[in-house]
Amino acid sequence: MHFLDQAKIFVRSGAGGPGAVSFRREKFIEYGGPNGGNGGKGGDIIFEAVAGLNTLIDFRYTQHFRAPRGAGGSGSNMTGAGGEDLVIKVPVGTQILSEDKEEVLADFTVAGQREVFLRGGDGGRGNASYKTSTNRTPRQHGAGWPYQEAWVWLRLKLLADAGLVGLPNAGKSTFINAVTNAKAKVGDYPFTTVRPQLGVVSRHNREFVIADIPGLIEGAADGAGIGDRFLGHIERCKVLLHLVDATEEDPVGNYRIVRGELDAYGAGLIDKPQVIGLNKVDALDPDTVKKLAAKLKRASKAEVMPMSGAGGAGIEAVLDRLIEAIGPAEAAPVRDDGEKDTIEWSPL
Repeated sequence: MHFLDQAKIFVRSGAGGPGAVSFRREKFIEYGGPNGGNGGKGGDIIFEAVAGLNTLIDFRYTQHFRAPRGAGGSGSNMTGAGGEDLVIKVPVGTQILSEDKEEVLADFTVAGQREVFLRGGDGGRGNASYKTSTNRTPRQHGAGWPYQEAWVWLRLKLLADAGLVGLPNAGKSTFINAVTNAKAKVGDYPFTTVRPQLGVVSRHNREFVIADIPGLIEGAADGAGIGDRFLGHIERCKVLLHLVDATEEDPVGNYRIVRGELDAYGAGLIDKPQVIGLNKVDALDPDTVKKLAAKLKRASKAEVMPMSGAGGAGIEAVLDRLIEAIGPAEAAPVRDDGEKDTIEWSPL
């Protein structure tokens, strides 16, 4: 499945139907009078968050959404039929932004959440409603209230329990491949991860979702590398797993670079609970690993957990610590066929 996390769409509610101008004419009823009915209400534009979706790819091919208008009224005081509401289904975690992306108009964080985004126009009044003691044969009627329309942006922020951060080649893809059934690309060059990856971890009869995003480099907040666009997908994570490559020349400096970019991005990422994994320790001797862990602990003022995503050492302890930090969260949804979703990014 292709992954798309931003889409621009056009939405329009239905206009109200016009009221009718009609008069009752029957053989044995004198002065029948006006009997034009009101017009029907136009359909609303409704957004609904549904479970099981984790991409906005559908909005790449369908970008215009128009609710039907209400039907016109008719004689015998018959009100026109209302236009059906148009329900647009979006993944949980979707935000609706104004066209200039400056204002969040709606935020869908719970499956089943429904919001009437644009209300359909009310139907116009038929001439029967204009009858008064001094105006026995009114011929005026309402044309129906107009529709509402807007261009909006949909932005998806994936709802993962834990997020993976680190410099390129810190071993994030190897780790998520080892603990989930995701098939993230792994290579001996920077930025092998160019799109977010989701995986479901199963441990101790518990499932939780972990998100891997492209690596950060110094200056990512200013657009360096792939930039910090994908950091939005870990804004709602309960804990961050920060992987630090133990084989690099300056692991402590690399740790500080990533923390600096999280701080520059904002959105509270710097304040989230973190688990620090000193990765690739199987390539070093135990004494060196112990010294590096001590230095990183002093710099971060947090516990450092030596591990190896490729070799498997220390992974179980890291997962246990993540579960502890996530707390009693609900298990992540799984498809009916028992498989966990992996998703593939496609540019807008």
